[in-house]
Amino acid sequence: MKKALFASTLGLGLCFITPAIAQEQPQESGTMGQFRAIEQPLWLKGAVTVGGLTLLGLELWWFLGSSGKPKQND
Repeated sequence: MKKALFASTLGLGLCFITPAIAQEQPQESGTMGQFRAIEQPLWLKGAVTVGGLTLLGLELWWFLGSSGKPKQND
């Protein structure tokens, strides 16, 4: 119980501290508030998508399939 409380407190703290740190960092002139698009190859986008869907499928298989069968005492 203490570990869960500590992890939750740490997570909330990081949520509030990280944006404040990001705002304090100086930005280069001319790039303030602007993002530059980086073109990625189509095969890379596909590979990342397939990898992510594979991981999601494995997680679902693990959690839904690992429940085990209840033991019956006859």
